[in-house]
Amino acid sequence: MFSSVYQSGVLSLLSSVGSEPLQLWGKQVRNGHIKRIIDDEVESVVLEIAGLDIRSTYIVCPADANVNLGIKLPFLVLLVKNLGKDFSLEVETIDASKAVRRFRWSTFQEKPRQAIIICTMPMRLSTGWNFLQINLDDISRKLYSQPYRETRRIMIHPNCRIRRVFFADRIYAEDDLPREFRLISKRFPLSVNSKSVQSADQSETE
Repeated sequence: MFSSVYQSGVLSLLSSVGSEPLQLWGKQVRNGHIKRIIDDEVESVVLEIAGLDIRSTYIVCPADANVNLGIKLPFLVLLVKNLGKDFSLEVETIDASKAVRRFRWSTFQEKPRQAIIICTMPMRLSTGWNFLQINLDDISRKLYSQPYRETRRIMIHPNCRIRRVFFADRIYAEDDLPREFRLISKRFPLSVNSKSVQSADQSETE
């Protein structure tokens, strides 16, 4: 999908304020909803993903399971709001050995579990909006002793609100990002919780 595209800086996959925020994404909804709403804190349109069962409602990129996303930038960043309910995020990568790995983070999981193909890890989000940064190369090296090569697929489950999903070539302070990649309120300063997701061994001891 992006394999032939020159990649540097930041590369956006989803913007809630765009005319077609899910243009690159597929979705499934059962006993839930995926819709744009106005968030009171950011006073802007955001994408809300909600559902009773996180397994049956989600957005996924690419929409076609046979297509490789092909993003080589190692940092996945989400501007995401914690709704105080179960939330899960899954990323499928390819490492230097050409092995496909799946990393899944969930707010309801208490302990990490690692297998050959998949690793599931706890995720702790602060109240309100989070500036969530995931170092995929660091996680791949620590868990599977292989450098990260590219992201093949990303899936976001309930329950959350999303302003932006993008990849980056390094960790950026929010002030260093283009204005459209930040969370900005029109009337008052917005306190955003910056979170760096750790690998399974680190998450367990937090």
